Amino acid sequence: MTQPLIRQILDYDNRADPYPLYAKLRETPVLHDGHGTYVVSTYWEILSLLHDPRVSSDRRKRTVQDIYGLTQDPDEGSTLPPPFLRLDPPEHDRLRTVTNRSFGPPHSPHRVLGMRDELEAVVSGLIDGIEDTDRIDLVEHVSYPFPVTAICRLLGVPHEDEPRFHTWADTLAASLDPMPGEDPTERNQRTRDAQLQLGGYLAELIEKRRAHPGDDMLSELAAGAGEHGELSTIEAITTAALLLIAGHETTVNLITNGMLTLLRNPEVLKRLSEDPRIAPRIVEELLRYEPPVQLIPNRTAVADIDIGGVTIPSGAALWLVPGSGNRDPLRFTDPDRFDPDREDIEHLGFGSGIHICFGAPLARQETELALSHLARRLHNPRLLEDPPPYRRNAVLRGPRHLYIGCDDIRP
Repeated sequence: MTQPLIRQILDYDNRADPYPLYAKLRETPVLHDGHGTYVVSTYWEILSLLHDPRVSSDRRKRTVQDIYGLTQDPDEGSTLPPPFLRLDPPEHDRLRTVTNRSFGPPHSPHRVLGMRDELEAVVSGLIDGIEDTDRIDLVEHVSYPFPVTAICRLLGVPHEDEPRFHTWADTLAASLDPMPGEDPTERNQRTRDAQLQLGGYLAELIEKRRAHPGDDMLSELAAGAGEHGELSTIEAITTAALLLIAGHETTVNLITNGMLTLLRNPEVLKRLSEDPRIAPRIVEELLRYEPPVQLIPNRTAVADIDIGGVTIPSGAALWLVPGSGNRDPLRFTDPDRFDPDREDIEHLGFGSGIHICFGAPLARQETELALSHLARRLHNPRLLEDPPPYRRNAVLRGPRHLYIGCDDIRP
């Protein structure tokens, strides 16, 4: 018996290439599953709902049962309150505004850009550490450790404590990508233990930064300033944990999906190896072509919404599918072609509206640096497995491993 289309999209067997299924999904831009979930797959409808105040990010407002198991978040069961990613205005706006003061423009325009030289040294060191060029797991050697190190440097975690952050990131990442046959009770306990340890460490570090501030984001979060006041200790912990979990996982996928796409498009890889200035355009097209976040399953209608010829009732679950919207032929010409010279790349890779990805500037910079250094330094790189083994997570889609080989590593 053929599975319903939604179940096919969630089926791990289709993880390597969900795009033909998305094309079928777009034939019904707003699809009701018959239970209480509405799946929106076309570009303009997704964009509209991302800006619609009748759409909530607070799943406590949902009145239907989640029958697919996609709405459990990293903070589920945590002792921490929900991060601003899971809240609506006005509380969302207060927390995001205070946090943004210490992260980026207009108050701290130097924060991410000022890390560029340090991050270049980090990614160069990771590539230097590759020993066996016949079989390189890009995830293990570069795209997994790089983002968590970047977040540690952003927050101001002492270098000697970075290995502890890597351990917590490993555990929390595993909670997002359960393996078949794994005991969920044991996994959930490991996750809670890691959350408690991370929260306790951050609380201690925040108090140290309040007494002796440095030039880092955690010091500014701890101090607070401006008309919106300061974050409480628990709010600062929640925000820092959000950066670690959400920021790390999406960037791992963006870098890995990016290198996979470049190896499948060797002419673009060659261009990048010769001219790193095209890296920003490549990253923007990657965010359209292979976005790290394929589904946004945690939205809820808080009023009746008429869209795409369908009325979505108040309380219904909303799934937005940016992975499909980014390939919508009504929005993009020849959408299944990877083209960094594309003039119009207004993608949904970082979302849109009030919940547009907070860490986008850092993710862009990390990916540009990682891909440009890999393109330049790996001599004659080649895929060893295509398609590679994918993570089981249908929301955060990317290879669990990306095995490549090369002739040697240039200095």
